[in-house]
Amino acid sequence: MHVLLTAGPTYEPIDPVRFLGNRSTGKMGYALAEAFVAQGANVTLISGPSQLPDPASARIRTVRVETAAEMFAEAAKVAEAADVWVFAAAVADYRPVQVVTDKIKKSGETLTLELVKNVDIAATLGQCKRAEQFAVGFALETTNELAHAQDKLHRKNFDLIVLNSLRDVGAGFGHDTNKVTVLDAAGQIVNFELQSKADVARGLVSLILARRAPTA
Repeated sequence: MHVLLTAGPTYEPIDPVRFLGNRSTGKMGYALAEAFVAQGANVTLISGPSQLPDPASARIRTVRVETAAEMFAEAAKVAEAADVWVFAAAVADYRPVQVVTDKIKKSGETLTLELVKNVDIAATLGQCKRAEQFAVGFALETTNELAHAQDKLHRKNFDLIVLNSLRDVGAGFGHDTNKVTVLDAAGQIVNFELQSKADVARGLVSLILARRAPTA
């Protein structure tokens, strides 16, 4: 089994020293890579900027990228051949229209940046997903969590979506623990109570393998 797995944030440059980004560390995605390997899979881990070291397993090929465009390009190279897609990265929705060559100097009381949408990696690849391929997305929400996650699952052609709520203490970015809710297209829900991200990863991989079509 070949798994395509995205992890970490993306950084969208503004000038040579500044960028748009988020607080994702990549811990959940990297834990998932290790959990898949423990079940005998080979993993292509496409990682945005992260302080985590590359996983040591020879069955994990780590590809380091910075921007959403770079992450999409690398994911597109392997998506067709992968059996399972897991989009755990926190990809920036927007990027600056123009990246300034020199450092922007402080001037005036305000600074306006014009932003343009990034490619939606999961949605774009989801348009080409074959029936035997299995796709899993992640959603980090702060309000109307279940409704937003269910909408994202259908729009992006996911088989499962993993919902994080920033309202849950000890879950989300920066923690070694996580608490998630998994939804499928039928609205069935599986809850994972607060535990280490390694334990959550093992539980998610077991669930993914159990839900894959018998012909996969």
